[in-house]
Amino acid sequence: PIHQTMKIVAILFFTILAHNWSFCQTQIPKTFQAKVVGIKDGDTFKVLYNNSEITIRLNHIDCPEKNQPYGKNAKWKASDLCFGKMVKIVSNGKKDRYKRLIAEVYCNNININKELVKNGLAWHFKKYSSDNDYAKLEIQARKLKVGLWQQRNPIAPWNWRKK
Repeated sequence: PIHQTMKIVAILFFTILAHNWSFCQTQIPKTFQAKVVGIKDGDTFKVLYNNSEITIRLNHIDCPEKNQPYGKNAKWKASDLCFGKMVKIVSNGKKDRYKRLIAEVYCNNININKELVKNGLAWHFKKYSSDNDYAKLEIQARKLKVGLWQQRNPIAPWNWRKK
C-alpha cells in the first residue's frame, strides 16, 4: 500500500510539474482577457489567465510606492476600478526585470493606466514611455491639483526608491 501511495504522489507531482512547465513555455497572447485577483500596489496587479497567475506591471506609468504619500490611494483606486473583475490586458509581450508583463489594463472600456494618471495617482513614466496621451493627462492633473499634485513638492517614485 505505501508503494502504491508513493506511486500516486509521484504521478501527481510530475503531472502538475509538466502542466506548469508547459504553461511557462506557451506564448501569452498580446491581448487577452483575465481576472484581477490581486492588487500589489497601484501599478502592479496579479491576474488569473488559463488557471495561472500572471503579474502585470502597468505600462507608461509609475505610481507612488506604498509607503509614499498617495501610494495607498493609488492601490485603493486600482482596486475600486478592477479588483475581482474581468479585464482586457494589452501588451507588446515585453517583461520587466522582475519578469512582470508590461501592459495596459482595460476594465469596462476604461484604460486603468490612464485613469490613475488622470486622477493624480501616477506619474507618466517618461523614462520608459513617450506616449503623448499620458504626458497630457499628467499635465492636466497637475493643473487641476488632483491627487498627489495637491502636495507642495511631490517626490517621483523613482526618486523615492533611491532613498
